[in-house]
Amino acid sequence: MKRRHTFALLTAGTLAGTAIAGAPAVAAPSNIAATGQVVTGGTALNARSGPSASSPKTGTVPNGTTVSIVCRTAGQFISGTVTNTGYWDRLTDNTYISDAYVQRAVTDIPKCTATTSLPAVSGAWMLPVTAGLVSGFRTVQRPAHDGVDLGAARNTPIRAASAGTVIRVVCNVSRGSCDVDGNRTISGCGWYAEVQHPGNVVTRYCHMVRRPSVTVGQTVARGSILGYVGTSGSSSGPHLHFEVHASVPATRENAISPIAFMKARGLTIG
Repeated sequence: MKRRHTFALLTAGTLAGTAIAGAPAVAAPSNIAATGQVVTGGTALNARSGPSASSPKTGTVPNGTTVSIVCRTAGQFISGTVTNTGYWDRLTDNTYISDAYVQRAVTDIPKCTATTSLPAVSGAWMLPVTAGLVSGFRTVQRPAHDGVDLGAARNTPIRAASAGTVIRVVCNVSRGSCDVDGNRTISGCGWYAEVQHPGNVVTRYCHMVRRPSVTVGQTVARGSILGYVGTSGSSSGPHLHFEVHASVPATRENAISPIAFMKARGLTIG
């Protein structure tokens, strides 16, 4: 077993969040348990959505980066450059890195608990994320907005609103790539997925942070994770653009208000 190296804790003025490539700066929360330095020997360390190397990658942390650790959890055992351990550190943006690559002071770090509850459920349907409404369906200001924008944070899991079959997994941008943050100068939904439900209802989930976690033809249950919130495509910041369509294929002509649709099923978007 390798010995844990000590690492001097930084002053509070340096705790401005964790620098992860592909993720925005995150303000330091008051519950940071420790800081440390990523030591890999040169290559960037993968940050993941869960405590294992098989969990979806959410970004990378360059060698030498100072990270802010909120809590730790047991996961896949990793033999790293600093130590050998099954503990994973959750950072300030709710992503995980293996503690085997973090040089830090020996200190007690609290066990992670769930960061968010599951979105609201009613019968066969549920909300895809727990988040406030930031832009409505075909408003006066945005008459061509065929869905709703829900202000969820980057890397928030996007869940299938009901059981069905994945019918589309698409990168939709007018230029460039869906694997980078988008902006308002381009058009398109970025990385998105569509699920067809009984009755030929289709739900669409846009602006994912990376390629959706599902494939075309895959059967999903209500609550299955389809991907993660991002800001790919025509987007000024991380959020979920969520659409509901009354028939297949999903077109502008058959888009219906997700707010009214969910309300009829006992769920409130807002």
